[in-house]
Amino acid sequence: MTDGKTADKPSSGLVPDPSTLLPPDEPIQILDDDGRINAVDGYPIDDLDDEDFRALYRHMVVARRIDKQAINLQRQGQLGVYASLLGQEAAQIGGAYALAPQDWVFPSYREMGTALVRGVNPGQMLHQWRGTWLSGYDPYEFRFGLLSIPIGTQALHGTGFAMAAKFDGSDAVVMAYFGDGATSEGDPHEGMNFAAVFEAPVVFFVQNNQYAISTPLSEQTKAPTIAHKAVGYGMPGLRCDGNDVLASYAVTKRAVERARSGGGPSLIEAVTYRMEAHTTADDPTRYRSAEEMEEWQRRDPIARFETFMKANGLLDDTIKTEIDNEVEKLARIMREEIYEAPHGDPMELFEHVYVDPGSMFDEQREMLRRELDAAAETPQES
Repeated sequence: MTDGKTADKPSSGLVPDPSTLLPPDEPIQILDDDGRINAVDGYPIDDLDDEDFRALYRHMVVARRIDKQAINLQRQGQLGVYASLLGQEAAQIGGAYALAPQDWVFPSYREMGTALVRGVNPGQMLHQWRGTWLSGYDPYEFRFGLLSIPIGTQALHGTGFAMAAKFDGSDAVVMAYFGDGATSEGDPHEGMNFAAVFEAPVVFFVQNNQYAISTPLSEQTKAPTIAHKAVGYGMPGLRCDGNDVLASYAVTKRAVERARSGGGPSLIEAVTYRMEAHTTADDPTRYRSAEEMEEWQRRDPIARFETFMKANGLLDDTIKTEIDNEVEKLARIMREEIYEAPHGDPMELFEHVYVDPGSMFDEQREMLRRELDAAAETPQES
């Protein structure tokens, strides 16, 4: 960069002490498997009140049931494919709940729960899965980027946006979501290294759901944990029980506060489990055992939080009815938004790409045009 801005240089020449960057031996857990709260030093939740607990519960339940509606739409032929978040509700919603309104999210393709926390209409998100358009919502309205299908590229986008916020003097923090499989791709490494060197206000949130499609975590890395990778970049590595919504919130809040105060990025590993297939095109029975599924079902994030809610008198029939009504409304909106929605013009692929397209770009556009014209002239079988 040549504009003389100081933010294009590393903010500090200090090398951090590696011992201060290491993740805890075990993932931070605040709500145990029996739904009891256990305070953890350095990860307070005293800023949450009963209404926050109810909101977290509502977001998780709505996310799960809307997720099921999306799968049903795919089974009905209304979506080409869909990536479920089943089992990852606590990680997504706890993390998103720690963000402020001015903060930004750069998601992968599985963050329906995060989108709901940010206020995005779930029906509008499904256009990408149907193939009608990239999305039906305005990213700037919700500060929620478009779903990213290429693995890990959003880590670069989030880092770049965080640097722009730093240039502008904004206090916005960026959260970039990706999965354990993305840590085997180059883009997240480039983003994390750059963010650490330039102290960008970005949090890298890895949902470790144990599988990159069919490849287990043991074949992804030899590092003790994904969070340990943070040490090599010079940023803190944090781990939380991703099936504990309160731990996901508290750990993310710590990382967000650090980024907002100018401390730079952090890497969070939320240890969770994908209860559904990788996408609706996947058959997980080919690589996962029934025993493994049963073990993780006993750690269901919603069941755990519901136990806590009931034990503390925070859940009643009125709240359940409100959730039922919200789900029914959102499901109706989803159906109206997506059912038989017309596909756009394939030639739109070539719009808004380059200011000055090269010759190869023009050739590709004309090739597609010829193929479409030929297909239109071919008689269709009745």
